[in-house]
Amino acid sequence: MKIAVIGAGFTGLAAAYKLSQKNHSVTVFEKDSIPGGLALGFQEKNWDWSLERHYHHWFANDSSALGLAKELQHEVILKRPKTSVYTNKKIFQMDSVFSVLKFPLLSFVEKIRMVMVLAALKGNPFWKPLEKMNADSMLPVWMGKKAYELVWQPQLKNKFGQYSTEISLAWFWARIKKRTAKLAYPKGGFLLFANTVADAVRKNKGKINFETEVLEINEQEVTWTGENKKHTEKFDRIIVTLPSFLFLKIAPELPEEYKEKLNKLKGLGAINLVLRLKEPFLKDGTYWLSICEKGSPVMAVVEHTNFMDQENYGNEHIIYLGNYLPYDHPFMKLNQDELLKKFDPFLKKINPSYQSNLISSHLFKVPFAQPIIPINYSNIIPQFNTPFKNVFLANIQQVYPWDRGTNYAIELGFKIADYI
Repeated sequence: MKIAVIGAGFTGLAAAYKLSQKNHSVTVFEKDSIPGGLALGFQEKNWDWSLERHYHHWFANDSSALGLAKELQHEVILKRPKTSVYTNKKIFQMDSVFSVLKFPLLSFVEKIRMVMVLAALKGNPFWKPLEKMNADSMLPVWMGKKAYELVWQPQLKNKFGQYSTEISLAWFWARIKKRTAKLAYPKGGFLLFANTVADAVRKNKGKINFETEVLEINEQEVTWTGENKKHTEKFDRIIVTLPSFLFLKIAPELPEEYKEKLNKLKGLGAINLVLRLKEPFLKDGTYWLSICEKGSPVMAVVEHTNFMDQENYGNEHIIYLGNYLPYDHPFMKLNQDELLKKFDPFLKKINPSYQSNLISSHLFKVPFAQPIIPINYSNIIPQFNTPFKNVFLANIQQVYPWDRGTNYAIELGFKIADYI
């Protein structure tokens, strides 16, 4: 078959790879100049590796991503970095049972209760009953009000904002179920790995058209612009891996009922301010710092070079200041200097002298990155099939019960390829 894949994120790349392996004629259309989607990378002149615009890693049990890397002989680095929480103006390590039991802000009984609830969720293979429950309602009942309000509620509020009380317990279960102490990262960065997959597609005689914007699709045709020219071509099958709102934009002839259904799905954009520093920001060696402070301007501080060696980045120390926000949030309108001024008072609570080590900053924004998962999400999850007979949708809103991530994007790409 002649198949079009719209989007060269990891879902599109994985689908194109599997389909081209089966000798289908595959053409990928990508608006950007490089592959990767939300894992898009950039590189400074003095860096040996690229860096993602939005922080990424794999868990040690991310079988789809790790399996693809192994199949394509792309080296993966496995490490156990330090994970901590920031609460009561202090940093506390919290990445093992032992570190939780040392947490001084809860009584021994409260800590045991929280550990038991987390262990029960991790050991539970059945997510379906949990999607009928609300995380914000059930977690304080199960693990205790103090533990919930001190550690977990602020994280939900910082991540989901106005939607924090709507999140399904199945979403929380998935986050606990999949978490591993060891994390994995593709050598050279996710951009290099994306290029490895793209090269494999080309080796299988597939085409990847970068800097090509798809303007419109219908039952069998894709219309795009590239090299200042407008083109239209027929395909037997069309796979759209774009966010749902962009799918609706390029497919105006879809029925109104279907459009309304997709428009009801909610999501948040992402904003990441990347700081390049001469010295470490988190001096205790923490890689991932979850902010458990209500009203914090950032959801997490992620010091990438406390995970991957700073020698790969010109001996610089790199941190992400990340948050998920609505596309119309005031922060989305700020430039990097304006945003750093907003973050600065909070950052100085953690590292008062960080500004003296600042080399430069980069700001990255996307309008959609995090689906909102309410109770009974399985009843409203989009299907692969669309009202257009030969057009199929495969995006991050369909990886449920799992959360967003390149592993699930790759798994979704494999699934849609098999489905086609």
